[in-house]
Amino acid sequence: MQPFTTLTGIAAPIDEPNIDTNQLCPTRFNKVPRGPKYRDVLFHDRRFNADGTEKEHLLNVEPFKRAQIIVADRNWGGGSSREAAVYALYDHGFRCVVAPSFGDIFSQNAVKNGLLTAIAAEADIEKLADLVRRTPSQPVTVDLEKQTVSGGDISLAFTIDPISRNQLLNGWDDVDLTESYRERIAAFKAEDKTIRPWATPTAKQ
Repeated sequence: MQPFTTLTGIAAPIDEPNIDTNQLCPTRFNKVPRGPKYRDVLFHDRRFNADGTEKEHLLNVEPFKRAQIIVADRNWGGGSSREAAVYALYDHGFRCVVAPSFGDIFSQNAVKNGLLTAIAAEADIEKLADLVRRTPSQPVTVDLEKQTVSGGDISLAFTIDPISRNQLLNGWDDVDLTESYRERIAAFKAEDKTIRPWATPTAKQ
């Protein structure tokens, strides 16, 4: 997983509450293998007609079709636990979603796949969304180390779980996170062996 430190790109304002995982990745796509066309899974039923032609949708028009950041409303990613919803966002090119709140399981899936879920005040998000609606080409910068999102004359702070922040900054998956505690685990095992020698399995004679 690539480390996430800073990101500057186009931000798409999707200011609709309760965007759930079924909208992000319709059920029938859950088992579709990831590949070059997986980017079309995102909001598929809202972006495409049955014959594959495009509907009117924010992510089908420039410059938002190239966006890497979503400025969202509350409860983004609620609903089912499908990790494919994160795949759809990531494979479309998104690396960060800024919202007042997220579905808990969605946030856990996001960090495991390199997608930053930044929680910010609703009033601040509304100002940022208004900015990018008025000036679609306005670059927006996300700084994970400083925990800020800025664009134009707007700068807002966001929060994120400290462990998730550490994983993203280092590009760690859950195995890498566990490996980062290798020395502490080894020290614990050594101390425990002296305290409870009877608990250590012995080789059969």
